[in-house]
Amino acid sequence: MKTILTIVALLFSITIFGQQMTWEQWEKESQTNIRLLPKYGNIEKTKEQKKADEEFIETILKQDSTHRKGSDHLINLGFHYLYKDIKTAMYRFNQAYLLDSTNTDIYWGFGAVYMTLGQNQNAKEQYEEGLKKAPENTHLLTDYGTYFMAQYYILKPIEKDIALQNLDSAITYMTQSYNLDPINQNTTFKLSVLYWNKGDCDNAWKYYDECKAFGGQPISEAYTKDLEKKCKRKRK
Repeated sequence: MKTILTIVALLFSITIFGQQMTWEQWEKESQTNIRLLPKYGNIEKTKEQKKADEEFIETILKQDSTHRKGSDHLINLGFHYLYKDIKTAMYRFNQAYLLDSTNTDIYWGFGAVYMTLGQNQNAKEQYEEGLKKAPENTHLLTDYGTYFMAQYYILKPIEKDIALQNLDSAITYMTQSYNLDPINQNTTFKLSVLYWNKGDCDNAWKYYDECKAFGGQPISEAYTKDLEKKCKRKRK
């Protein structure tokens, strides 16, 4: 079905990313490269590594003026590289942690890396760690909801009841995120898709229209056609 393929691609395009590096390759390399581990694996660094970190921080602060601004800048760079070079993305997320360990968006980045590698459970753990520290972080709430959305598609063919539970969980967390930030296109689009799957056409169109009003960048032609096919517009 086109929509399932569209949403799988939407979530994190795992197949494309997997062509960059398999999980087995990632695990093997991470044994000798702590930069592939969230927060550098909490491993004690050498004097040389610590000195390099200090020099890096000094360089970033000259450009971004504060630790938080530097950390946010690196997170943005991490997501830029996520679609091109997943290793570099992880390096940037770790550097963001180095600049400001209290910046909970780092867990958003770590989770995204694991999702692209197909390691959904690891991603879930990162989102949950971040949400414990910042329950109203909308980036984390939306991607935590995306984790449950992915589980719904994975389980739908084999465990329908459990899949539906994941669908409801996805809606719960996406709605929490939406209530805090109602103009996020990623959140509104995914809410539309979730309600489309639930058979709630009114809400599917509601969030679709809101996403469109904010720019509609995530909306694909395939999803629009599927929505129109399943959910006929009501005449006003």
